[in-house]
Amino acid sequence: MANPEEMWQCQTVNCGYIYNPDKGDKKGKIPKGTRFEDLSEDWKCPICGATRKSFKPLAGPGSVKEA
Repeated sequence: MANPEEMWQCQTVNCGYIYNPDKGDKKGKIPKGTRFEDLSEDWKCPICGATRKSFKPLAGPGSVKEA
């Protein structure tokens, strides 16, 4: 399992769904504690079907807060 400081939440720009590593994704059978970076390349948003490329981190590298 990743360190808490490495487990950033990511939000899709399409529907606003936030992937939270503390919760995982029950619909996609992603266990709790799975970092966004560790999701498979074919994982999609459980709400709108957006690909991983449509997500932006809410903190950490590449996020708005870091800019």
